[in-house]
Amino acid sequence: MPRFSVIVPAYKVQAYLHECLDSVLSQSYPDLELIAVDDCSPDASGEIIDEYAARDSRVRAVHLPENQGLGRARNAGMAHAEGDYLVFLDSDDTLTPGALQAVADRIKETGDPEVLVYDHARTYWTGEVVRDESGSRLTQQGPAPFRLAGRPELLRVLMVAWNKAYRREFVEREEFTFPPGYYEDTPWTYPVLMAAGTIATLDRVCVHYRQRRRGSILGTTSRKHFDIFKQYDRVFAYVDARPELAEWRPVLFRRMIDHFSTVFTKRDRLPRGSRAAFLRQARAHCRRHRTPGAAVPLRSRLRHTLVRHGLHRTYRTLLLARAASGRTAKAAAGLARALRAAGLQLHYRIQLRLPLRADRAVFAAYWGRGHGCNPGALEAAFRTYAPHIRTAWIAHPHYTVPPGPARLRPGTAAYWTALARSKYLVNNVNFDRRLRKRPGQVFVQTQHGTPLKHMGLDLQERPAAARGMDFAELLRGVDKWDYVLSANRHTTLTWERVYPGGYTTLEYGYPRNDVFQRATSADVIRLREQLGVPEGSVAILYAPTHRDHHRTQRPVLDLDRVLRRLGPRFVVLARAHYWHDGRLTRGAESARVIDVSGHPSVESLCLASDVLVTDYSSIMFDYANLDRPIVVHIEDREAYEAARGTYFDLRSCPPGAVARSEDELIDIFATGHWRGSRSAQLRAAFRERFCPYDDGRAAERVVRHVVLGEPAGRPVITPLAERHPVPSVASALARSPLATVSQPSGPLPVTETR
Repeated sequence: MPRFSVIVPAYKVQAYLHECLDSVLSQSYPDLELIAVDDCSPDASGEIIDEYAARDSRVRAVHLPENQGLGRARNAGMAHAEGDYLVFLDSDDTLTPGALQAVADRIKETGDPEVLVYDHARTYWTGEVVRDESGSRLTQQGPAPFRLAGRPELLRVLMVAWNKAYRREFVEREEFTFPPGYYEDTPWTYPVLMAAGTIATLDRVCVHYRQRRRGSILGTTSRKHFDIFKQYDRVFAYVDARPELAEWRPVLFRRMIDHFSTVFTKRDRLPRGSRAAFLRQARAHCRRHRTPGAAVPLRSRLRHTLVRHGLHRTYRTLLLARAASGRTAKAAAGLARALRAAGLQLHYRIQLRLPLRADRAVFAAYWGRGHGCNPGALEAAFRTYAPHIRTAWIAHPHYTVPPGPARLRPGTAAYWTALARSKYLVNNVNFDRRLRKRPGQVFVQTQHGTPLKHMGLDLQERPAAARGMDFAELLRGVDKWDYVLSANRHTTLTWERVYPGGYTTLEYGYPRNDVFQRATSADVIRLREQLGVPEGSVAILYAPTHRDHHRTQRPVLDLDRVLRRLGPRFVVLARAHYWHDGRLTRGAESARVIDVSGHPSVESLCLASDVLVTDYSSIMFDYANLDRPIVVHIEDREAYEAARGTYFDLRSCPPGAVARSEDELIDIFATGHWRGSRSAQLRAAFRERFCPYDDGRAAERVVRHVVLGEPAGRPVITPLAERHPVPSVASALARSPLATVSQPSGPLPVTETR
């Protein structure tokens, strides 16, 4: 008898069925049977099921003689089930890696409950993955198992059959089956939750719920949406037959009205001319099952009243009025924006005629994304070495700015005043293209990294990376630069070629790296505590770059799998590229994967970590200043170099060990090669080439030359051998017997997905 019977009904899903069945059969928990039900599908779904059944004994193929619908197809699957627990999975959805293992562990931990509720995430055709908003209701804190009365908020979790595991004995005892028609999950899920004597929750995404571009069957226009009324009749009939469940009637009544109003307001569900009939039937059902007592939020009361009383004309009038009001408001807002923009540009032109303020400097980084990078370090240096200069920082409202500089919001009158009248302009990208650089203004272009990938004019031959870049506009921006910062000779030569202009290059090092020579061990410990890095852990900073050749950005590494192989001493600080909004950790379930994409200081993350894992990101050049291990993961080297191009082959002069696959990366850490003598030799050569000037005084040198007028010339630089960056926590523990993780025994499991 298997532990799980996974039931997958299939109808017209040939494009998705392989992925669905593979997600089940590749689970790390193999004690299962897969019952695939061909609901007389007209496409190749039945043949696909037979192919899987022929090559895997755990697959049982069930073919129905005629199409019966999702509910009855599930019933057919249940009739063949022999597992301890039933798991339903729609044939265009997938189980996440390790889902059944997590479910089995939680079932064992909670004493074999009759129902286990777990979470899901919606996956979109764009590649986006979004966890369900109801995940907070699945907390594992508190006693378990429990009855529904102990956690009534579970009734607000998505009412579907596939986000739960059911003890088969319980289902058979209660004689639960799925009815025919649309919304068949409704008269299944409510009774199951109310009848269950023991319920538990699992706060983990176990199902990826596919959001098709054309939507699901419930998104089609059909009178079959009227089936919802019969389904709620079945729910209330179940409750009426069991007086002990009467307490749930008010909640069910409110949920029914919510459901009716959702169907009514979805524009693509009810056929034209049927909306009034739907509301009339909704009114009849509200009168039939009326059970007041459940509180209705204020925002929902009008909608509830309209549905309960079947006020179709009133509803239609309100919708038309709201639409008209929306159009009027939109037009008014557009006019207001146009007038405001014209007024601001007039204000800017007036400010350009007023005298420059020699004691003002304005800073920005990454298009207003907060205080940081080279401009952030320079802003602090301005206040230290040139305190007579008043600094201001440009940032959007949702980004933090530390005390010191005045804050400017982009697009305001104060913003345009600062751009027009400040003598010093400092940015790591360009300012607004409407900026008119005045005689006497000084623009310091700090850049934001040492170039490995192609930049500037070199992107003219890389359309996938350029993405319609206006190169003429780019050069107009370059013509506004007075100084460009550089960290090494390679960077100097590259910038002057790909950004040709009349500026002066300051080969002084990058100010953002000064902190690496000034931080203390106490700073490192404090940062690790703030990030939640467990004491004694080896913290891997994972910071990949953007893939220009991918329309949607997906994690290259399976961080959960990597950590499972490396063991409990390792944690990952996952830092997504600033264009990606933290997608590295979507789908990751391990508590040892810490999403630091929103952290305001990448330099602090470098200090808190023990080793860097990256690919083509310029962070490796900065991180090398810490003299800590670096591992390069370039699994897609050929594709990346073809799309973006690199200035040199990273394999010829890497900063440390190089992994060409996820398995090689795991092996590098498992054997200790990541911090071995060969890796140290490679890092030393890399530092010699790319870190000659980052001695902790780059920002000071820039301020002394640009602001204080000290003469240029070759500055005095502290040699590499005399620099002593703060050590990592792992280096202090290197002599511990637990410092090296033993090599995992045996080959990698072939059932694990990557």
